[in-house]
Amino acid sequence: MTKLAQWLWAVALLGSAWAALTMGALGLELPSPCREVLWPLPVYLLVSAGCYALGTVGYRVATFHDCEDAARELQSQIQEAREDLASRGLRF
Repeated sequence: MTKLAQWLWAVALLGSAWAALTMGALGLELPSPCREVLWPLPVYLLVSAGCYALGTVGYRVATFHDCEDAARELQSQIQEAREDLASRGLRF
């Protein structure tokens, strides 16, 4: 099962449980404070997931490691390519 299928199953399961509780399909009479929290719950979960994703991306950008050796190697390869092309008559 792919990760997308797992996420879709989880969303479907949670969505159906939320719908069953909010629409009263199970015959449960929830207290008013529970219903007041239950109705906007999907929005809260969506905002929380967005904040988590934004925080994760920010953390990964902040702790990104530069590869100085690889950068120097790439610069030397670029210089070699320029010299090779210049010897073949290409002007930069």
